[in-house]
Amino acid sequence: MHDDLPTYERLTENFVTWATHEPDLRAAVIIGSRARTDHPADQWSDLDILVFVADVEPYVTHGGWAEQIAPVWLNFVERTPDGAAWERRVLYAGGLDVDFALNPVAWLSAIIANGIPRDMADVMRRGYRILVDKDGLLGQVSRMPLPHTPLLQQPAQDEYLNAVHDFWYHTLWTARHLRRGELWWAKSGCDGRLKALLHQLLEWHTLATRGPAVDTWMRGRFLEEWADPRAVIELRGCFAHYDAQDIARALLATMDTFRWLALQTAAAWQYSYPEAAEQAISRLVLETIAPLTSA
Repeated sequence: MHDDLPTYERLTENFVTWATHEPDLRAAVIIGSRARTDHPADQWSDLDILVFVADVEPYVTHGGWAEQIAPVWLNFVERTPDGAAWERRVLYAGGLDVDFALNPVAWLSAIIANGIPRDMADVMRRGYRILVDKDGLLGQVSRMPLPHTPLLQQPAQDEYLNAVHDFWYHTLWTARHLRRGELWWAKSGCDGRLKALLHQLLEWHTLATRGPAVDTWMRGRFLEEWADPRAVIELRGCFAHYDAQDIARALLATMDTFRWLALQTAAAWQYSYPEAAEQAISRLVLETIAPLTSA
């Protein structure tokens, strides 16, 4: 099993051979680009495998099992993006990148009993390929109807306002840390917290102006295809170097982009927008970082 692995196809074959003889591993399915027809895998794509086992803990605690599939360069665990499970991320010899998302097999039985969750339905709708199904559970799930509720839904007025208030609060927070000379915190505010809120608004803006038929994917995937073209252009100036003046510049650019997106979204949904508070905060941000923008 430790031959050179020039392709992901050979690695997948090795995984199936190993999994067949691993009694605690009950099911496995490929998701992501290597199972999709829309935006399929290219030469830069990794391999995403959902693994269902009787007991997740040994697979999380010890990574030696990954070396039974192929020679390993790097091997570590982290939470899945939704925080609901663990995944073991493995970089195999030759640079083959595999994410093994580890789930209890009981989860499949719960899905069969209660229905397919909306987030899982979105993954399945994009494409999947069953590799191992010792108990037939994945087969049962695959025959279940997918819920039609889109993953991205219009937020209530309060949810929209909460995100807008959060954004403008953290513009001033970022400006004050920047003036204090805390570049790490200021850049984290500008290119971390504020960009996460900007991404949320980019999704909402697309939903509000183009409708639910437009696929906004997840976590910014293919954003350049679905986001407003003006915003995509403006994003070029919204990120900062680790430099006080450039963080100040990027902060103002981020504020400008967020502002018009938020206003257009509010208008489309007939939501209120905290214009007076936003203008007061914007003036205070400008006053706070003025020595950096005039230099």
